Amino acid sequence: MLKITFLGTGTSQGIPIIGSKHPVCHSKDSKDKRLRVSVAIQWDDFFYVIDCGPDFRQQMLSCGARRLDGILFTHEHADHTAGLDDIRPFFFRQGKIPMYMTTVVHKALKNRFGYIFNDANKYPGTPSVDIEVFDNSSEIQLQNKTVIPVEAMHYNSPVNGFRIDNFAYMTDVKTISEEEKAKLNQLDVLVLNALRIEPHPSHLNLAEALELVDELKPKRTYFTHISHLLGFHEEVEKTLPPNVFLAYDSLQITSH
Repeated sequence: MLKITFLGTGTSQGIPIIGSKHPVCHSKDSKDKRLRVSVAIQWDDFFYVIDCGPDFRQQMLSCGARRLDGILFTHEHADHTAGLDDIRPFFFRQGKIPMYMTTVVHKALKNRFGYIFNDANKYPGTPSVDIEVFDNSSEIQLQNKTVIPVEAMHYNSPVNGFRIDNFAYMTDVKTISEEEKAKLNQLDVLVLNALRIEPHPSHLNLAEALELVDELKPKRTYFTHISHLLGFHEEVEKTLPPNVFLAYDSLQITSH
């Protein structure tokens, strides 16, 4: 059984947005406070994270993480990668941290975090990583689990979700091919982005996300990568079909 912890469920600016006067940004409901999007996945004694955004340090402290067995990256955008330097406490205890990414992500992170990826003349205290590059035809082996990458399009950029057992995590999706949808059959749990009510050029809005859920028919769905423009958590959740929920930061669920 997998244990999934939602470390963050917000969009690239988080909620509240700095300086915003929008009512959702001033909500007193803790479920309307959203860090940048990420999940932790645990089974047996293993602990993996999908994405490593700018709130990574805060997220690791909040969930009490003491070990990090690896990070899977969906894509290279800053809200999914900008916390990379904060792997240092894990590196100091464990040594090199395993990371799984496409060639596009690898190139971007080498440019952005050259001091981590260049093993020559490293500054003392700089973390080191073990890189495994994958594509959407690959399978990734994490301990005793096989991970299936699922490619989607984020406007005109490829992003990868991941299927582990009967759990799948898909964020920053706008479109997905029929071939890749076939990897998402018979899911126990689907996590999927649902940005806002109005259409968006690079993300599913609520109606599009619900349409994809109706097509894939997972047993349960949790929406993530949510902006303030979706509305108040409590109000939106009342409008959703049975077995479809809004995720919120610190929510823990299980999947077979």
